[in-house]
Amino acid sequence: MSQRTRQDRSTLRLVAYLRVSTDAQTEGLGLDVQKTAITEWADAHHHEIAAEFTDAGVSGSNGLDTRTGLAGAFTSLRSGDADGIVVYRLDRLARDLIIQEQLLAEARQHGWAVFSTSASEAAYLEDDPGDPSRKMIRQVLGAVAEYERSMIALRLRSGRARKAQRGGFAYGAPPYGYAAVDGELVEVADEQATLSRVRELQDEGKSYRAISETLTAEGVKPRRGRAWYPGVLARLVDTQDRARVPRRDAQQ
Repeated sequence: MSQRTRQDRSTLRLVAYLRVSTDAQTEGLGLDVQKTAITEWADAHHHEIAAEFTDAGVSGSNGLDTRTGLAGAFTSLRSGDADGIVVYRLDRLARDLIIQEQLLAEARQHGWAVFSTSASEAAYLEDDPGDPSRKMIRQVLGAVAEYERSMIALRLRSGRARKAQRGGFAYGAPPYGYAAVDGELVEVADEQATLSRVRELQDEGKSYRAISETLTAEGVKPRRGRAWYPGVLARLVDTQDRARVPRRDAQQ
């Protein structure tokens, strides 16, 4: 694909890339929020979303080998199915600034457009040899965002440590199927029913994708968001298997 200029970019076919971390409490960015922002941005700029790729429950600090959704998005670009990629924020591509810059460099090398729905980021996405401050400002903004996430995570860890010292449940959000009440884990009836339904579908030999589609079709909603995703469901089941959270009445 040949290099495009800004003037050529009136209407483009784009792939949308969405990512939500395992630490949703720190980020507060659900897939629904990202999808809505990207859709509204594309409509406002008269671009077409040709395909959507998602990494659900995958940290942006993970290696690229774990990001199957991102790999799919770049494969689509390499095959010529789209002219560029759009993300909610640049940290959806990667939290690590070095990896983020490598991805942007690859996009520029192939002439792919890269867009962020953030107006402040959009102004500095394209490097200009005559204005090196563009790259510097983009990297400074990324460093500030990384610092803010680290401070939020530090405050959460400090709060959990103080709570643990007082004898309460202090390990983030309770696992699916449970709620923290007075420092103890107690079962949540509707979520326990969902877990039973998941095990039932597993016994029928259904894949996580098929189970996700079944739960969504049955109107069963996850704790966050509107629909189930295979990756999220797989981690939920794995967490349940590893945690083996005891029933409250079994502790008494």
